[in-house]
Amino acid sequence: MNAELLDLKAFITVAETGSFVRTARALNLSQPALSRRIQKLEESLGAPLLERSTRHVNLTMTGRDFLPKVRRLIDEFETSVLAIHDIGARSSGLVSVAAVPTAVFYFLPRAIGRFAEMYPRIRIRILDIGANEGLEAVARGEADFGINFIGASHAEIEFEKLVEDPFVLACRHDHPLASRKRVSWSEIVSHRVITVGRNSGNRALIDNALARHGLQLNWSYEVAHLSGSLGLVEAGLGIAVLPKLATPAAGHPIIHTVRLIEPEVSRTIGIVRRHGTTLSPHASQFLKMLLEAWHTPSGARGQDKPKPPIRSGELDSAGLKRKR
Repeated sequence: MNAELLDLKAFITVAETGSFVRTARALNLSQPALSRRIQKLEESLGAPLLERSTRHVNLTMTGRDFLPKVRRLIDEFETSVLAIHDIGARSSGLVSVAAVPTAVFYFLPRAIGRFAEMYPRIRIRILDIGANEGLEAVARGEADFGINFIGASHAEIEFEKLVEDPFVLACRHDHPLASRKRVSWSEIVSHRVITVGRNSGNRALIDNALARHGLQLNWSYEVAHLSGSLGLVEAGLGIAVLPKLATPAAGHPIIHTVRLIEPEVSRTIGIVRRHGTTLSPHASQFLKMLLEAWHTPSGARGQDKPKPPIRSGELDSAGLKRKR
C-alpha cells in the first residue's frame, strides 16, 4: 500500500468536515490536489471511501470502517514523534565542545543556560584548549563540535563562519597610546610588546599576515596564554597584541584597547565539525541554541560584537623589522 501521511489526514478531514472545499482550505491544498490525494488513497485500498454529491460528502461503508483505524494510526504516530522529540528532557547524556579559550566566555554561557533549563540531565563538557588541539579533538571524535578559527586547518574538518575577530592593541589607560583611536603596526615597535608563543594559533596567524608584507614583529615578552599577556599589561610591563574577543569589555578600569591598522589583521571565528558526521540529537540542539544566542542582539558581548575589519591600503613599514 502506497499511502502518504497527508493522504490519510486529508481523508480524516474530509470525513469530519463533509466538504472538499473546507478541507482544501484547512490543509492549504488546491481542490484538484485534494481530489487526487483521496483518489490515490482509494486506489491503494482498492475500494471507494467517499460518496460525493453536489452538496455534501458522505462516507461509504468501507470509509466508515476505515476512519477510526486511520485516526488511531495517526494518533499513535504523532504520540511516537512527540516522545522522540521529548527524549532529551527525560534522559541523561553528554555534549562535548572543544573551544579556543577566548571563545568560551563570549560564545557559550547564554547557550549553556538555555540548554540546561530545557535538558537539565544533559551534561556539557567544555574543552578549553588551543586551536590545533581543538581541531584534533573534533577530528578524533573527542568533541561533538568546536569553536575555532581559520588559520589552524585540518583535512577532516569543515568550518562554518560566525564572526570576524580583529587583532587589537591592549594597553593601560595611562599608556601614551591609549588616547589614540588607531595605531599602526609600525608605531608599536618603540614600545615593549607582549605576545603569545609560537605554538599558539594566534601567533601563527599574526606572523603569517605580517610575513605577506615582508615584516616581522619585534617583541619583548612572550607568554603561553593570552590571559598571561593581559596580566603583564595590567602590571604596566608593556602592550599586548591580541584578538578583540580576548580583551576585557569596554569600561575596564585598567585595560584599554586600540584598533591596529596597516595592515588590519583578523581571525575568522566559526563552528568546526568533522566531515561526514551527524551530530547526536543533544549536540545538535545545543549547537542550534548556541547559534541562536550568538545571532541575537544580546548575544555574546551584547552590542560589543566584533565587526569585519576594513582593509587598509599599503603597509607603512617604517620602524618594523623586515625579514631578510
